[in-house]
Amino acid sequence: MSSAPLKVAVLMGGPSAEAAVSRSSAAGVGQALAASGHEVSLIELDGRCAPALLELAPDVVFPALHGPPGEDGTVQGFLEMLGFPYVGSGVHGSALAMDKSLAKYMFRGAGLPVADDCLVLPGTSPAAAAARARAMLGERVVVKPLRQGSAIGVTRLPNGGDAAPAIAAALEFGHGVLVERFVPGREITVGVLDLHGSTPLALPVIEIRTAASEWYDFTNRYKAGGSVHVMPPDLPADVLASLQAIALEAHRSLGLRDLSRADFLVNDLNEIVLLEVNTLPGMTPTSLFPDAANAVGLSFPALTDGLIRSARARGLTPG
Repeated sequence: MSSAPLKVAVLMGGPSAEAAVSRSSAAGVGQALAASGHEVSLIELDGRCAPALLELAPDVVFPALHGPPGEDGTVQGFLEMLGFPYVGSGVHGSALAMDKSLAKYMFRGAGLPVADDCLVLPGTSPAAAAARARAMLGERVVVKPLRQGSAIGVTRLPNGGDAAPAIAAALEFGHGVLVERFVPGREITVGVLDLHGSTPLALPVIEIRTAASEWYDFTNRYKAGGSVHVMPPDLPADVLASLQAIALEAHRSLGLRDLSRADFLVNDLNEIVLLEVNTLPGMTPTSLFPDAANAVGLSFPALTDGLIRSARARGLTPG
């Protein structure tokens, strides 16, 4: 790939519930790219975005976006229509990964380990959905909006109880709800770096630790001191290797590219459950994906530089 500086538009914000997190990622990405000598413009995802992009005419776009519409294929299609190469997965892969039910369908087809679940369609009575989920999964469940990230709208019922209020709240996000069987375990994540023309690489395994009786919810993801990254975690070598292999296969099964981050639970018997895959993981210097990349010798500026050059080299290849 050429080493000449590029003109880069970093997209941020938008109508997502994760807009503030996106702006933090965008600021980090912009600083890292500027440190590598690139010409960087931060552009808000709003009604002025299209004319701003057309006026700027960037060599490549870096969508530092989290949640819909930035991570579900909508923005990806928008950028393809405008004719700009962009970092990350294409329309199809982004849409698959964002929809938790569709993603799990693909994971099951690939033989990957996932938790039992029950899909709740929009317009369903929360009480009826809770009764059906109880019959299928038992009382200990996790309730998730179908197309949100960063654990937004997620309710865990590790000790059982009535799931109807949680289902009702999750339905407010639209598109439906996924109710999963509750699986106790350690929270684990594995990034995949898949630059154009290179062999996909599973990054080192990270365990995410939070305070006792807490979990990696939205608050603990983004508040200072809310979580600790342990790399590598105290797990047998074969389990670590399996986690990396599953992350790679999950990435492939969804047709992803450039980068992704798979989230897991590992129980006391070292059994693995794949939860979901994020196509645009957090990208501040202290986020999980950059932390893992740094462990294999890729500084944050080098990582962001590699991602934009991958996108530029690939061009507008559909995906």
